[in-house]
Amino acid sequence: MANEQGLLKQTVFAKQSQLGIPYPTTGGKIKRRTSAVFTKSVDTYESNEIVSHQQSTGANAGIVKTSGKLDGLISPGTYTEQFASLLRKDAAATAAITGMSITNITASGSVFTATRGSGDFLQGGVKIGDIGRWTAGGFNGANSNKNFLVTAVTATTISYVTLGAVPGVTETGPVTGSTWTTVGKKTWVPTSGHVNDYWTVEEWYSGLGRSELFRDCKIAKADVTVPATGNATVSFDVPGLSRVENGTQQIATPAAETTTNVLTAVGGLILVNGVATPITGIQFSIDGHVQPGEAEVGTNQIGDHVRGEISVSGQFTAKFSSVALQALYTAQTPFTIIVVLTDGSLATSDFVSFVIQRCKVFGDTPDDGEAKEIIRTYPFTAQINASGGPASGVGATADLQSIISIQDSQAP
Repeated sequence: MANEQGLLKQTVFAKQSQLGIPYPTTGGKIKRRTSAVFTKSVDTYESNEIVSHQQSTGANAGIVKTSGKLDGLISPGTYTEQFASLLRKDAAATAAITGMSITNITASGSVFTATRGSGDFLQGGVKIGDIGRWTAGGFNGANSNKNFLVTAVTATTISYVTLGAVPGVTETGPVTGSTWTTVGKKTWVPTSGHVNDYWTVEEWYSGLGRSELFRDCKIAKADVTVPATGNATVSFDVPGLSRVENGTQQIATPAAETTTNVLTAVGGLILVNGVATPITGIQFSIDGHVQPGEAEVGTNQIGDHVRGEISVSGQFTAKFSSVALQALYTAQTPFTIIVVLTDGSLATSDFVSFVIQRCKVFGDTPDDGEAKEIIRTYPFTAQINASGGPASGVGATADLQSIISIQDSQAP
């Protein structure tokens, strides 16, 4: 009999309609992975009675739980649904702002600012950290159909930097009939209306024709790593409530895994406090603090998961080229971190971006050594941006009232 191999295994995720509802037999998606390990564990209770034969009288099985770890390389369109479940908000597109009259586009260094004659960018849903494109209207070719990262926004102005090889240019308007489109979809931690997703994960061992179904799973945590050079990675913690074994594949004809390009640090941009910074690496965790619920007499199954608050923390390393980051630490000044990963330098390259709305640094440890640049490590902890506002409409502000948001150009 042949041994099963990793190359023959499929890891399939299928979203359930709710807790305890049978997994969907279609509609699952094969997930890209560098590793996927899902296991069943059983609590055991060893007898501690005192006996004359001076030997253990054995152990009994108790509560059954499952745990899972999905490790992968970040790529557009691949993990949006998992991130959205973790952040407790379905990813959604931002409505395009159409029919604008842009009076001019000016430049200050590498930052461009577009001014509209009337209307409101904020109510239209534009946020700091968004990546969008000018389309329609009579723009210069350098200003249209390319990715721009928003660095500041007011009701009538939007400031941005170019993501791509060809920068924008100054331009005098009015340029009428203009459209601003926020690319792809976004998700963030909302202040209300949180979704509560459950997943079935199938580990299909095609070589042996064996299926392991892990049901009522939650996306509990994500660890994101962006090195100075190399692939950007993510690791998801996926606890569940039960495992069912079968001799046939249960989630039929799952959709093929995504084939978009893996994102690397070389194609990235990191802004700290609105300024491009010589970062040499960043790691952060998004933790939903998911725990198993209470056990009940008469069953070896936990009824549900318990969710805690969502926290974001991590650290970044940076060349010691100025005291700007030290000053943030010393003064305990809140700031924003924007991490953008693109799959190339083209004007419309695909991307995944993270905006950590408001965080503080709690250290600045340096390293040392001969013939090397000094690198300092800055651990940080994020918090809800209490001064932020709704996504759009009346009362909208330049920032979300959230702890983190994620944008994906190829989000399904």
